[in-house]
Amino acid sequence: MPNKEKLAKKNAYFNKLIDLCVNTPNALLVNVDNISSKQMQDIRMELRGKAVVLMGKNTMIRKALAIGHEQHPEAGLDKLRSIMQGNIGFIFATSCSLDDIREVLGQFKRESGAKAGQTSIVDWFIPAGPTGMDPSQTSFFQALNIGTKIVKGQIELVSDFRILTNGERVSASGAVLLGKLGIKPFEYKMEVKYVFQDSTVFSAAVLDMSEEMLIQKFLAGIANMAAFSREVGIPTEAGLPHAFGNALKNVAALVADIDFTFEEVEEAKKFFADPDAYAAANPGASSAAPAAGGGGAAKKEEKKAVVEEEEEEEMDFDLFG
Repeated sequence: MPNKEKLAKKNAYFNKLIDLCVNTPNALLVNVDNISSKQMQDIRMELRGKAVVLMGKNTMIRKALAIGHEQHPEAGLDKLRSIMQGNIGFIFATSCSLDDIREVLGQFKRESGAKAGQTSIVDWFIPAGPTGMDPSQTSFFQALNIGTKIVKGQIELVSDFRILTNGERVSASGAVLLGKLGIKPFEYKMEVKYVFQDSTVFSAAVLDMSEEMLIQKFLAGIANMAAFSREVGIPTEAGLPHAFGNALKNVAALVADIDFTFEEVEEAKKFFADPDAYAAANPGASSAAPAAGGGGAAKKEEKKAVVEEEEEEEMDFDLFG
């Protein structure tokens, strides 16, 4: 059974986490796998006064969130509790934005060499050319079936060779060879996995959406709603401009050949009165008009030809009758 001192520390941790989740519901949930203590210390110092970095064991975090959910059922702590898997910590923004925190996290990276048995997080190629290794170390390349040649007293690779594949384990020979070449293929930093904001948990991918992307998605939704409302015949605010536009076209068609006009149809009546003059004055606005006129003329000529043929046939019939 824990002594009083440990129990007091646990209660203090529970209260702190619950207070931050309820009163500062603007946080990043970060994965801290392979993060060194030096990185953690530097991040804490950089965010001091701007954000609160809070780490802990998953069992303690889940217990605190369960207690907090009972006390504040509307705060969304149950959603936080459901995603607490793996080595995850909290960074609560107190006087900065979440983007500011992400920028700080990106500044503190750690390069690391490959170790045998660990899962690779990158695809890595050893480039063709000189390696700087003497011919006595050819066996390392032969173990991996890498084509080499000796040039000017050093080993050269004949072609690029993929030594690491993302998602696959690092072989012992590959780890030794990368170490001899002085290559550190891995780079570790705090990775943002989730965002906790206004009692809601969502993926970190939402933070990468710019204002332009949001505006485009919003406009696409408005266009879809307008099209749907026009199709089913239910007026909506998004579909009203299209309805008024179609109504104006119908009115313009009705008053085109009568002695009645108003400001909105004056341009259309000018075009109907003298298409050639309108096309000369407005080449961009009426570029399609000549084509339409030509098509109409062709149709008239075709119709005329059909009528003449019909008349000839009738004459022939009368002569032989």
